[in-house]
Parts: sequence; structure tokens; C-alpha cells
Amino acid sequence: MKYAYTIIYVDDVPSTITFYKKAFGFENRFISPENDYGELKSGYTTIAFAATALGNSNFKDGFEKSTSTKKPFGVELAFTSEHIEADFKNAINAGATEFEPITQKPWGQKVGYLRDNNGFLIEICTPIKAT
Repeated sequence: MKYAYTIIYVDDVPSTITFYKKAFGFENRFISPENDYGELKSGYTTIAFAATALGNSNFKDGFEKSTSTKKPFGVELAFTSEHIEADFKNAINAGATEFEPITQKPWGQKVGYLRDNNGFLIEICTPIKAT
């Protein structure tokens, strides 16, 4: 078995793809003609976005929709960076909001948290150095 996708349900797939391109430099992999599903080139695992309406058609009892006005879900997308301060600032300039500032962890890693344009949590961190 191989972990292949993380799919995030959002109201506007094209604007979310545009946000991730501006904020983090990812490239489009695919977007459906209906604009209800899209994927980013993001490394080994694909980050995908699907329209809320598509999600509601997949789940007979619906799902909890993310919003920036409530506390975020206990799940995050984590991106490593060798230039964490610049990348953190770039994401904010692209429309992300700071959730927790960059801090130094006891094990040496720098970590900061943002919320994307849909309210989902994003961690930007330096790689963990192998000992």
C-alpha cells in the first residue's frame, strides 16, 4: 500500500489552487473541466482539493466544513523549508493568516503555523536534522 493523496474539501477549487501556488510555489498537476477537483505537484504525496458540493455527493451524511471563523480541525498540512522565515512571510503575503508564530523547538527545529484561505492549518517547519 502507498499513501497517495490528501483531499481537502473547499468551496472554490480554482482560488484554492491559486492560493497554494502563490503562497508555497506549488504547480498545478490537474484541474477538472468542471473546476470541482484539482491537484498540485507537491512532492511524493499529492495535495488535492475537491468542491464542497462534490464532497457532499460522496458522503450521505455530509461532513464538517472548515471555516476561518472557528477553531481549526486537529489536522494540518506540513511543509518543510530551509528558508522558513521568508516562506512564512510569503504565505502571509499571499493571503494566509498567522495562527502561531515561528518558534524554536527543544529538538532544534523551527516551526510556525498558518491558516490557508479556507481555514485549514498549515505548518511550515525546518527539516528535522538526523542525529
